[in-house]
Amino acid sequence: MTTAVPTAAGPRSTTFRRLVSLGRAEATLLLRNRSALFTALLLPLVMIGGRRSMLKQQAGSHPGLDIDALLINGTIGGILAFVVYYNLTAAYVGRRNELVLKRLRTGEARDIEILAGTAVPSVSLALLMSAVVAVGGAAVLKLGAPVNPLLLAAGLALSIGIMIALAALTSAFTKTVETAGITTLPLLLISQFGSGLFIPLEVMPGRVADFCRLLPTTPGYQLIRLGWTGTDGSAPATGFAGTWSTAAPHLVTGAVWLGLAVWGAVRYFRWESRR
Repeated sequence: MTTAVPTAAGPRSTTFRRLVSLGRAEATLLLRNRSALFTALLLPLVMIGGRRSMLKQQAGSHPGLDIDALLINGTIGGILAFVVYYNLTAAYVGRRNELVLKRLRTGEARDIEILAGTAVPSVSLALLMSAVVAVGGAAVLKLGAPVNPLLLAAGLALSIGIMIALAALTSAFTKTVETAGITTLPLLLISQFGSGLFIPLEVMPGRVADFCRLLPTTPGYQLIRLGWTGTDGSAPATGFAGTWSTAAPHLVTGAVWLGLAVWGAVRYFRWESRR
């Protein structure tokens, strides 16, 4: 008779380990994709010049615009739109068409972990770029410290959550990675021109501005601006306590859009290509 020798058990699989593993694999693929890197790293920064020029023109007819604060807020918004939404839409479509998502579902990872793990590199890169822009902008443009850091963080979290859910939803209507540039274009245009990044809401006609405040990406961007400067353009700076009351409509609108985007992603997201 022989005695069985117990083998050493490997490290226990946890949600954190699975997210890290999926995120590391996705980051490797992102680094190998030059077009995705260009879109993620350079395009939002290239747009700074055009955004600053447009803001200067608008300040000529609307005195009192804080060009520097609007420029930083617009740049961060552009980073979130291109790095998270566009890049992640293409990633979901690519992994789906390569049957990677289908194979991952046969393992231990849950659906939410697969989607979140795929988003980890894009979200991490967006946060890093936003931090660099914020610190660099504050140093060069001499902007003050955030009035309400918690509200600023809430705006970032809300924006990222909506972008991830909308990326998953958009991927359901995107056949190939190449067509992602077309299917994501409507939301990118809404984000840039309808949510106050290129054209501040306070320079728009009243009814147009009210409509734009109800767009999916506007609440998060307004919360970021409000948390940093203490104003969303519709009211003067009100300090730490007062910013919460001003933020209430943006928080409610953003929560509604987040719920709708998550519902749409759950309802329509496809894990494999239709043959």
